[in-house]
Amino acid sequence: MTRAIFGTRIIAAPMAGGTSTPRFVQAVHRAGGLGFLAAGYKTVEAMEADIREVRSAGARFGMNLFVPDPDQLNPPAALREQLEDYRRSLEPDARRYGAEIPALRFDDDDAWQAKVDALLADPVEIVSFTFGLPEQAQVRAFKRAGTTVIATITTTAEAMLAVERGADVLAVQHGSAGGHSAAFLAAGNPAGFRAPLTTAELLAAVRTVVGVPLVAAGGIMDSAGLDSVLDAGAAAAQLGTAFLRSDESSARTLHKDALASERFTETRLTRAFTGRQARALVNSFVKDHEDAPEGYPAVHHLTAPIRAAAAAAGDPERLNLWAGTGYRQAQAAPVAEIMAGLSAF
Repeated sequence: MTRAIFGTRIIAAPMAGGTSTPRFVQAVHRAGGLGFLAAGYKTVEAMEADIREVRSAGARFGMNLFVPDPDQLNPPAALREQLEDYRRSLEPDARRYGAEIPALRFDDDDAWQAKVDALLADPVEIVSFTFGLPEQAQVRAFKRAGTTVIATITTTAEAMLAVERGADVLAVQHGSAGGHSAAFLAAGNPAGFRAPLTTAELLAAVRTVVGVPLVAAGGIMDSAGLDSVLDAGAAAAQLGTAFLRSDESSARTLHKDALASERFTETRLTRAFTGRQARALVNSFVKDHEDAPEGYPAVHHLTAPIRAAAAAAGDPERLNLWAGTGYRQAQAAPVAEIMAGLSAF
């Protein structure tokens, strides 16, 4: 089923924040892969403009949506207090660049319903969801519109719930993946539980509890990594970090350079930048804010002026340098060359 849907074993992950542009998605298509546009952080109008541009070029694509968390949009008083404390702790970072920290806001659901409505009114071929699951009625509506629904999951429990909601395909994201974790259920690990060490191991575990096609995501950087997840039962692999330094990637030059710099030697899961666990290169900001509270997207808005000012100043130490654990293998090359190196065809 999945090969029939995707027609490829290589999917370029949706990288929100400006990396997965129409130009990038078109380059992935021309090289024989499938690219995903990212609706996260964009207006409905910007999302629709991206769709029109890629369609006009004749490229196949998917669209990714962030699912809002009602609990994060209406946090309890204790968490609000923690977030206010965190806001104050950011003031020295802001002063460094002459930036100002905004007031806390809890009203940003990333235009969720408006984006859902737009994609139902003008359906695209594939829609994937991260940070949670759409309601079952919404999944049914997408499927009636002819859209294939992909849910991003990180555990077997999330996998079972996603299939119960009606997802056609699961994107199985391992903790080695760069950027935000898609996890949406609290960990409930029994005594003696050992987390899957590799993407292939997590994929194999998910295969034991669901029967839908699986896409593997996390730490896949070369043909060996691709083969390992295919051998474990994946019908396709989703890669993000592997494409970050590509010529067509719209990631900041600072970000691309950091991935190849000896200055940064490890990655870590951190809430420092957005209030949601995300894997990034360990820089000064990550080290200084190890106690960042949970609170997405409230923290994202608090740190946005700092990140923008750091980028303008050419300072990678306070920039969110998303990176998977295999970041050292990321190549500065055209998408087509990276795809060819993966021996995908």
